[in-house]
Amino acid sequence: MPQGFQVGPVFIRYYGVILMLGALAGGWLAAREAKRREYDPEMVWDLLIWLIVGGVIGARLWHVFTPSPSAIAEGRTTMFYLTHPFDLINLRNGGLGIPGAVIGGAITLYFYARRNGLNFSEWTDIAAPALALGQAIGRWGNFVNQELYGAPTDLPWKIYIEPLYRLSGYENQEYYHPLFLYESLWNLANMALLLWMMHRFSDRLKKGDIFLVYLIIYPVGRFLLDFLRLDAAMLGGLNANQMAMAVVAMLSSVALFWRHREEINRD
Repeated sequence: MPQGFQVGPVFIRYYGVILMLGALAGGWLAAREAKRREYDPEMVWDLLIWLIVGGVIGARLWHVFTPSPSAIAEGRTTMFYLTHPFDLINLRNGGLGIPGAVIGGAITLYFYARRNGLNFSEWTDIAAPALALGQAIGRWGNFVNQELYGAPTDLPWKIYIEPLYRLSGYENQEYYHPLFLYESLWNLANMALLLWMMHRFSDRLKKGDIFLVYLIIYPVGRFLLDFLRLDAAMLGGLNANQMAMAVVAMLSSVALFWRHREEINRD
């Protein structure tokens, strides 16, 4: 499967193109929501540039500090990155983590909102469905790169992985779970749920609630899907992403419950 195409001296990777399409689609959805809330939709496109920068930095740092077993086997450890600055910023060989992208984007949004006199919590709500859409599209970049596949399987929707991209110990296994597809569909469902809640319960939601729901739904899906992942980053013998997702989902659930505890008690 081709990884990209040549334009003069520059090789354009499909992975990067797909990620950018996901960002643009998310920006379009966020701009519509901002307009519905009577904000200038052009603000979204101005903000998007900064979110991409912050998200990429966060995603890269997440990979650097939680390298996968295959990356460690190739010598790309945290210490390697910290002592090789060029490799640290070289994204052409991959190495981005979605949890870090969300963190980096949230930090960027906080400072943007503060600088421009915007309500941070409300803008996280505007961004949440757009983020889920961007993730759903972006995961197809993993398909092009033949990465983020799950355990071997014979299910009808199995995908073939070329020998070059098979992990150590699985050289003789040809077909795998399309983990990228599972996560893409989960993100689409998350987006649909958030949009539905945003309109159905507009009179009961507090600013920031939609983002909290995102921080419950996405982590739950990621936690469950990581049981199929073959190359998960490990910390202390535990799956680093699963630990992080479990903590985020639980804290967000508690925060959402606490914000609406009086309504729940009345019901």
